[in-house]
Amino acid sequence: MNRFLVFVLLAPLLPLLASAAPTGSIAGSGTPVISAIPASETVALASDDPNAVLWNVTIDTDTDPQPIRGALGASIMAQQNIPLQQLNPDLLAPPTTDAGDIPNLKWPFSMSSNRLQTGGWARQTNINQLSIATSMAGVDMRLEAGAIRELHWHKTAEWAYVLSGYMQVSAVDSNGRNFLGTIGPGDLWYFPAGIPHSLQATNQTEDGAEFLLIFDDGDFSEDSTFLLTDWLAHTPKDVLAKNFGTTIEAFNNIPAQQLYIFPGNSPSPDAVAPEDPQGQVPSPYTYKFSEVTPTQLAGGSVKIADSTVFPVSTSISVADVTVEPGGMRELHWHPTQDEWTYYLGGAARVTVFASSSTARTYNYEAGDIGFVPATYGHYVENIGNDTLHFLEIFNTAVYADVSLNQWLALTPPAMVEAHLGLSQNTMDLLTKTKAVVVGPNGP
Repeated sequence: MNRFLVFVLLAPLLPLLASAAPTGSIAGSGTPVISAIPASETVALASDDPNAVLWNVTIDTDTDPQPIRGALGASIMAQQNIPLQQLNPDLLAPPTTDAGDIPNLKWPFSMSSNRLQTGGWARQTNINQLSIATSMAGVDMRLEAGAIRELHWHKTAEWAYVLSGYMQVSAVDSNGRNFLGTIGPGDLWYFPAGIPHSLQATNQTEDGAEFLLIFDDGDFSEDSTFLLTDWLAHTPKDVLAKNFGTTIEAFNNIPAQQLYIFPGNSPSPDAVAPEDPQGQVPSPYTYKFSEVTPTQLAGGSVKIADSTVFPVSTSISVADVTVEPGGMRELHWHPTQDEWTYYLGGAARVTVFASSSTARTYNYEAGDIGFVPATYGHYVENIGNDTLHFLEIFNTAVYADVSLNQWLALTPPAMVEAHLGLSQNTMDLLTKTKAVVVGPNGP
């Protein structure tokens, strides 16, 4: 068949082929440029359901909590723990945006077993309570005025935030250089792994002190500490006499077992370290975080302490965040660091996105612990009537996060629009600097 005959036979079909082809333009080279198919034509649009929290956990205490969201769910007919359900509306009746399953990301210290001692107590959360938190463990410890957490050391580093009262801490490093410092509410201390130290509450407040301890290993146990009295009680007395150049009788009064926490006389807040021929440690083990002025933001505030301002703290950093009612810690993630969150006040709602179409929403109040694995997207929304206050704690020397808003604002607009179909007005609202905490109406 010659070319002319082929052309004659195909000519009637050309208009139909042209109308069926994707629209586009002709580049200077003559090559057709085909436009991308809008995203909304490849998948369904997201639901317009706002999926808000169903009740205010701080004031709706007489609510009858039921697993019902709109037309979904049904009432509970059997036994139920109503107080617990009232505190967890987004577990009882999850937003429809939740999907898949994530290991538990919430633990209240109130559910941790407490170790009671004369002079104080301690309760911990590690992988036994929060199995996903393999990178960090926490201890809530209370000492009466003058009480002592005995001389000890750990296999891991110890970081602390003073919750209430005043503490005096002492330490000696491996070069024989000593340190002593007194700190108060909102201040920090940090002891590297293996550095021996002691903790004592002063009487600057009548009730003594309470503090949060963080260890950079989720398998850490407060019951596996290297204690001075425990060691000496398990060392032959003739060895002790030889080591210290004295007699066995010099050790007649050492305890037969560990003291752990015990009463003591309150130290002077103005005490100084004993004179040391080796000198003082080159970098202080305490940091007056309470004296740092927070950065004020549209919906709250933030201040950060990491090794750039607290040089000795090489494995733990913290962001102290406040969010006003209706505000939100913006959508973000942390590139390489797990987040161990401790809630100091207020009521929070957090949805954690774990990739693979998996997300889960939790509710938190003062005394609760949250955990967000590295790279998991999340936000922290204030759903109460009071200021939300929490600590974001990380197992890293330097704090880092990635803001969703900033990322989109600094990405070529056509790329963002192609993904999300945003209007120009919405595109104009994207911010090229991190908002960190947004107000009820945005950054």
